[in-house]
Amino acid sequence: MAHLSVVIPVYKAEKCLDELHQRLTASLRKVTRNYEIVLVEDRGGDKSWEIISQLAHKDKRIKAIQFSRNFGQHSAITAGIDHCDGDWVVIMDCDLQDRPEEIIRLYAKAQEGHEIVLASRVHRQHSFFKLLASWFFYKVFNYLSGMNYNGKVGNFSIASRKVIDNLRQMRERLRLYGGLIKWMGFPTTTIDVEHDKSHLGKTTYTWSKLFALAFNIIVAFSDKPLRLMTQFGFIMSLGSFLLGLYIIFRKFYYGISIVGWGSLIVSLYFIGGIIIGFLGLIGIYIGNTFDETKKRPLYIIQYTHNVR
Repeated sequence: MAHLSVVIPVYKAEKCLDELHQRLTASLRKVTRNYEIVLVEDRGGDKSWEIISQLAHKDKRIKAIQFSRNFGQHSAITAGIDHCDGDWVVIMDCDLQDRPEEIIRLYAKAQEGHEIVLASRVHRQHSFFKLLASWFFYKVFNYLSGMNYNGKVGNFSIASRKVIDNLRQMRERLRLYGGLIKWMGFPTTTIDVEHDKSHLGKTTYTWSKLFALAFNIIVAFSDKPLRLMTQFGFIMSLGSFLLGLYIIFRKFYYGISIVGWGSLIVSLYFIGGIIIGFLGLIGIYIGNTFDETKKRPLYIIQYTHNVR
């Protein structure tokens, strides 16, 4: 059993894995000699797995896992959590935006009696448009989910074995590590950390991937869109009823008849589009429920090193 585990999802990280290993080992040795590093390669299609295999052959403290195909970052985090043994578990990204040296401070803060310590990025090294998109997403996410999730906090964190054991029991397919941690409600605190630029260059998250992730997370963590649909339907019904009363009033009091097939057709198409959109949203919830009932594994492992 390790005292400290570090779980890292790896995707197209061949350029920085050697430096990541060097900086990690240097930092972890200042905390404890009893540590392990869990690297989960998410089938990025580059030479990451070859490098990870070489590192695992040289360093038996590295547990190396490769998926059979790309399952996504949060499934990779789940796989790492499932295979780590540490009393304390650090989650971090592989591109060195999360500085390994900050693990020392995360661990020290956790020893003050906190089950979870989250790293809050003081100066986020992203473009203006990505920061703006992130700010907008978390505003919408917090509104729709009822959670108070801090956009400056990413996956970089440390959690106790109690938290990890409970997290292992959550097997839903649509996953957000930070959201699940927040939902459990364990004593949590944050510390400010420096956020470096990515050593991988251009981000692997395209706008389409970010939008899909944001939409899936909102649907997974909240039924508020369904309740908003119901409220909107009642509002439209009330508006239509009041408009009908107004038309009747104009007809019998002023003798004015309402004409105009064009406006009628436009209204029908408008209402029809809204109904179809609402039915589509309901279908997405039903589809997600269908996927959950299949009980398929969250990931499939093809190769491992130093994993029992």
